[in-house]
Amino acid sequence: MASPTEIVSALRTLDSCAVSDALDTLGLRGAVTGLPPMWPAGRTVAGRVRTVTAAPKAAAGAANHIATALVAVAEPDDVVVIDNHGRTDVSCWGGLLAEAAVQRGIAGVVVDGACRDVQESEALGLPVFARAAVPISARGRIMQQAMDERVQIAGVAVASFDYVIADVNGVVFIAAGQAERVVALAQRIADREALMSQAVRAGRDVSEVMHDSQFPTVTAE
Repeated sequence: MASPTEIVSALRTLDSCAVSDALDTLGLRGAVTGLPPMWPAGRTVAGRVRTVTAAPKAAAGAANHIATALVAVAEPDDVVVIDNHGRTDVSCWGGLLAEAAVQRGIAGVVVDGACRDVQESEALGLPVFARAAVPISARGRIMQQAMDERVQIAGVAVASFDYVIADVNGVVFIAAGQAERVVALAQRIADREALMSQAVRAGRDVSEVMHDSQFPTVTAE
């Protein structure tokens, strides 16, 4: 059985499209839409999910600031995943959190909602994927409701210690119990597409190359 480190390392050699195709082949959900990169990181982000749930601030007084407790205990290659239920009128990730995340070795951040201080995350080299960037602070508006609990991100159920891959194409989650076979299948899909690309570069007609008789579709074993 592959270790989490081995799975993350393998994911970094792939892209979100190959992993999405593998999930499709297996009849599994995981790819989400509407969470583009907030700045062009130019690399694949992969890691283990750590979840945060945000909620409106209900009353006056002190409240748990979103993600601070999680960032404080996060491990290298964790990816912070914040469920703010798709809200884009208030940020739930900013520059100070990005500073702390980089210190902890966090690989990236996915926000089902909005973020801010994008320029600071970019300067730090911390990839952030979100629905939007806004200048509006979370302070006094929303708070952390929970961490490391199952959440819904763009309609997909996600739990801490699941896996995630994100790149310029978008974000894909992989349930921990399915990760090994999803990654293995995605690797086979990527290998097939590499051969197809090689054939096109060699001058073969693309309609011929894309015919399944030439490069049979990868199926689940």
